[in-house]
Amino acid sequence: MRVSGMLVGVLLAAVSGCSSQESKAPPPVAAGDEHIPCALAGAAQFTDACAIERSRQDDGLTLIVRHPDGAFRRFTVVSDGRGLITADGSEPAVTALKNGKLAVSVGDDRYLFPATVKARSADAKS
Repeated sequence: MRVSGMLVGVLLAAVSGCSSQESKAPPPVAAGDEHIPCALAGAAQFTDACAIERSRQDDGLTLIVRHPDGAFRRFTVVSDGRGLITADGSEPAVTALKNGKLAVSVGDDRYLFPATVKARSADAKS
């Protein structure tokens, strides 16, 4: 009798341990001071759930976008008209200017970055 009681206690502890681990959902918003709209893993709707960090180095500006689940992507700011490229060897970024924002897609993830469009000089227009 005593052994079976201990066995039940062990089984209950194991089951409760599993259920508490499974119930841990990622936070709805990534930790950080500044957020951008993102639609992750093929989501249809954008939410302000991704945090953005800037890191300036000798070779330029790197943006790190943190997802609520702890994943992240790194982008390098470029001045060749694309705006951003992936900096971590992942899939290439597809970029487009939409409604004054830089829309960036990498795989199933989409991001909307604030954009500043530079005016073309008179020499560049001709």
